[in-house]
Amino acid sequence: MLSSIKIVSKTRAVFGGSHIFKACASQRVVRQGNFNGDQSNVSCTRRMSGTGFNVPPSAEFVARVSGIATMCKLPFQETADGLDAAFVGVPIDTGTSNRPGARFGPRHIRAESAMIRLYNGWTRAAPYESIRVADIGDVNVNLFDLKDTCKKIREAYREIVATGCIPLTMGGDHTIAYPILQAVAERHGPVGLIHVDAHADTSDMILGEKIGHGTPFRRCVDEGLLDCKRVVQIGLRGSGYSPDNYEWSRAQGFRVVEAVECWHKSLVPLMEEVRSQMGTGPVYLSFDIDSLDPAFAPGTGTPEIAGLTPIQGLEIIRGCRGLNLVGCDLVEVSPPYDTTGNTALTGANLLFEMMCVLPKVKYY
Repeated sequence: MLSSIKIVSKTRAVFGGSHIFKACASQRVVRQGNFNGDQSNVSCTRRMSGTGFNVPPSAEFVARVSGIATMCKLPFQETADGLDAAFVGVPIDTGTSNRPGARFGPRHIRAESAMIRLYNGWTRAAPYESIRVADIGDVNVNLFDLKDTCKKIREAYREIVATGCIPLTMGGDHTIAYPILQAVAERHGPVGLIHVDAHADTSDMILGEKIGHGTPFRRCVDEGLLDCKRVVQIGLRGSGYSPDNYEWSRAQGFRVVEAVECWHKSLVPLMEEVRSQMGTGPVYLSFDIDSLDPAFAPGTGTPEIAGLTPIQGLEIIRGCRGLNLVGCDLVEVSPPYDTTGNTALTGANLLFEMMCVLPKVKYY
């Protein structure tokens, strides 16, 4: 199939046809018309051959600031039918305990994702040549009732995973991991968990409530959603409510890697151990942006100093290549505290990296 970007006037460009292209090992750019003088008949076509995949329009021909913001400028579709993976937003912050604003995370991540190109420049991953991906929009949450929101999320993700699609989620606060994992475990059974965060999120209650962004993994253990011997928590730090803030996690069999254990070192060796721990079973990756030091990611609700670096974040995600990933999320981006947009930009890139390590993704 051919799709073209046609300049219909000096001020308006149209992406002709569908965003569906044919994928192959190389791309051939065909320029029709003359860019000098009158541009009304200029058409730029990117041809690809082979099996059909969704490929974002290149910024070589379509301005990044144009069009409706979808993740990586991918096409939007209303369901996960026919997709190998889908970007989906869950815009809530009604589970937060400190600074709000994460309800706006998905739309800002989408806006900043316009910077992301087709290939992973270092790993040589080519997701758009190997898996079919789209943005399927946001879960319609209830901002006045957190329990009802969890029900809506669970039901939405049941539909997504029932198609065989792997959800790549944009939060939203970390409460969302609980109903997502309910749906994922319903399909796959108890899953391994790679949890990257400044906080363990294993509190039993907060202000008398069982559900919030500090409790999701306690609820998951209560309901048998996790294979506790295949759980690792990376980047934990900060002051606590007890002398050993992570005693409960260790008692369940979780591996706990505190941030201080990550200082001044590459995490590639750690991820070799994590891959061995996870084995061949289903794995869910949950990445809280506050795992990164607030110098790099200030736009979040519960920042803690002395955290991971973006480089270490990449090492963790790239270290998941080869695992049986059945879902991923990036949570707690709070745009009101992200004055430069760098937190959302970092989140968008981490989500792209997650897509690049999914099963079936091709590498050059």
